[in-house]
Amino acid sequence: MEKVFNLVTDFLGGLGKLFTALIPVSILYYVLTGASVFGIDVIANLTALVNGFGQGGFVGLVVLVLVCSFFTPNGKK
Repeated sequence: MEKVFNLVTDFLGGLGKLFTALIPVSILYYVLTGASVFGIDVIANLTALVNGFGQGGFVGLVVLVLVCSFFTPNGKK
């Protein structure tokens, strides 16, 4: 059972890394071509996300710190 959990955890971790790697590529594509990627306007979505954190005040700051903590390495290998 532990092998199944490890397999699922590794799969989801790899999928998360893949999507995280696609964000800069899609931003670069949007900047170079001006076209959206798969019908999604990445720049507008990121702008709305940052504005949401800014308008949230202290709660927005706490959420931003929590979101950033998901993307920092925790030293586990």
